[in-house]
Amino acid sequence: MTTSKVTYQGQLRTAAIHLQSNSEIITDAPTDNHGKGEAFSPTDLLATSLASCMLTIIGIKAADMDIDITGTTAEVTKIMTTDPRRVSEVHIVVTFMQALDDKTQKIFYNTALNCPVAQSIHPDITQKLTFDCAEGN
Repeated sequence: MTTSKVTYQGQLRTAAIHLQSNSEIITDAPTDNHGKGEAFSPTDLLATSLASCMLTIIGIKAADMDIDITGTTAEVTKIMTTDPRRVSEVHIVVTFMQALDDKTQKIFYNTALNCPVAQSIHPDITQKLTFDCAEGN
């Protein structure tokens, strides 16, 4: 089954349609690569999909452990390199709204690092994951 359809709209912009839900994502080339930077770039989506996957898989594990992580956020920093131009690092800071003991943090950390996107990204791309929890853990 086809996942999505991507259409080039000109001026370094694409529109991607998720065929099952009909939701749309617009991408623009970044300003440092001839683009307008008015939307996620394709490499922004790569880095952001890593964080989304990590939160999703942590959410599954948390539900199994009867822990509600609603409101948890992930801040994503993508670092590019040249020759060839590519993503070299993705730094993700996950912030939990509640205190988590060390054991739970370790379980969530290992879960995140084993999410499907993390396991699909080339090993030359550094994935740096940091957890920040509410006080009281």
